[in-house]
Amino acid sequence: MSDASYDDFLKIDIRLGRIVKAEPFPEARKPAYKLWVDFGEEIGVRRSSAQITAHYRLEDLPGRQVLAVVNMPPRQIGPVKSEVLVLGLPDAAGEVVLIRPDLDLPLGGRMF
Repeated sequence: MSDASYDDFLKIDIRLGRIVKAEPFPEARKPAYKLWVDFGEEIGVRRSSAQITAHYRLEDLPGRQVLAVVNMPPRQIGPVKSEVLVLGLPDAAGEVVLIRPDLDLPLGGRMF
């Protein structure tokens, strides 16, 4: 992997959002959920899909704060247009664990 400059880092806009709605995504090739994430007034609500079914139940997701890349081009995933990339880390088995802050923070805050 090559080194990235600070200017490279600034190109990626990672913001704090809150999941406001989560639904099953039965059409996905791998088990996933459809998510609607609110990033506050400036960005609004954006859609995503996430392969997070191993650790999260649908009913537990609304209200959870998450970090997501908000400035990538939309990506069509089956019938869903994913507008943001919700961020996570793999556990020991490779299953996704969402990244979130320790405290409840204002929506739309940019990671630095």
